[in-house]
Amino acid sequence: MFLKVAFTMYPVRDGARARKFYEETLGFTRGSDSGEDATWTEYDMPGGGCLALWQTDRMEPSADAGGSIAFEVSDLDALLERLRAEGVAFDGDIIQSPVCRMAVILDPDGNSLILHQLHPAHAT
Repeated sequence: MFLKVAFTMYPVRDGARARKFYEETLGFTRGSDSGEDATWTEYDMPGGGCLALWQTDRMEPSADAGGSIAFEVSDLDALLERLRAEGVAFDGDIIQSPVCRMAVILDPDGNSLILHQLHPAHAT
């Protein structure tokens, strides 16, 4: 009955500010959207999956909301260096596991984004 995860949605307070962060800072390409009001914005990932941003006052953006989205990256160190130089907020240090390395950044509303890179032995 279930086919796939259609999208992961984060609430944001300022859709235009969020678009600027996701498009200019992270380099995401905008897909479907609600137009200039920036109430709804989707970012389809090249390998599958979709992040949707919803400008709303009905939910609180939060790194402590319990859910998060993880993005596979090709060079975690280079990306982290660039994001630090741009003043992006980080939530803790690099997390090491037997199969990967991860870092958590925060968007302008405080939503957490996991940047994930598999160790070479586990990459496909």
